[in-house]
Amino acid sequence: MVVEAISKTANLPRLAASSYLNTAPLIWSFQQGSLQNTVELTTDAAPARCADLLEADVVDAALVPVIEYQRIADVKVIPRVCVGSHSAVRSVVLVSKHADLERVRTVALDRKSRTSQVLVKVIFKEFIGVEPIWTVSGADVETMLEDHDAALVIGDPGMTITLANVKVFDLANLWHSFTATGFVFAMWMAKSSAVDSISGVDFVKARDEGLKHLEEIVSANSELPLPRAEIRKYLTENITFEVDEGLERGMQLYFELAKKHGLIETVKPFEYLQ
Repeated sequence: MVVEAISKTANLPRLAASSYLNTAPLIWSFQQGSLQNTVELTTDAAPARCADLLEADVVDAALVPVIEYQRIADVKVIPRVCVGSHSAVRSVVLVSKHADLERVRTVALDRKSRTSQVLVKVIFKEFIGVEPIWTVSGADVETMLEDHDAALVIGDPGMTITLANVKVFDLANLWHSFTATGFVFAMWMAKSSAVDSISGVDFVKARDEGLKHLEEIVSANSELPLPRAEIRKYLTENITFEVDEGLERGMQLYFELAKKHGLIETVKPFEYLQ
């Protein structure tokens, strides 16, 4: 893994987050709101790359795929704030040539994902009862489906699938149907060594301010091939930005099943940054 350095200016805390629509309310305050110029934020990173930047100590905190908490050493979680969903998430989908998932034999996995890669494997192993051949891919969904029965697609592209003769499975909805819990995809995390560096960063305030400016966020994302009402609905109904008891139960079950099926080595309890 090669991770280039990010320049640090004025001793500001360095943060990383993906530029997908579902992160927008969490970072709007740092970009345009009252917390502007209080951090150095890079947003040219996919979720998987955010984890790499954090693990390599290139940034002080990052919005990281939640599975990486079990993989990155000596990391703490910022409490209360997340990118999650209580049921249908819309932006994490399995696009399949078969309506019956038991017929799926090969799956191409979006390389930008970490949490969702493990999620789809858990769903197949634990609930569907079959295990396809997995291939990590950086291609678009059409190319992925040329040689595979199904493709995992995350982020904004997952909301705009227009292919004919495919079945689109919402992974958070599938998870909820099997477990009756919600699902957390990402949370802010920091290395223990960077706790002092980010001690003044108020991630809850940033989220709350972003949620108060949803119309600005909707307007700023007008280039997406979705009506304004759909963008607004996604941010208010599909995505939840606060961890509650149902989401915590879902995370714990997810970690336990990931370990059961050999996808992570251990399940460590959450250590929150106070």
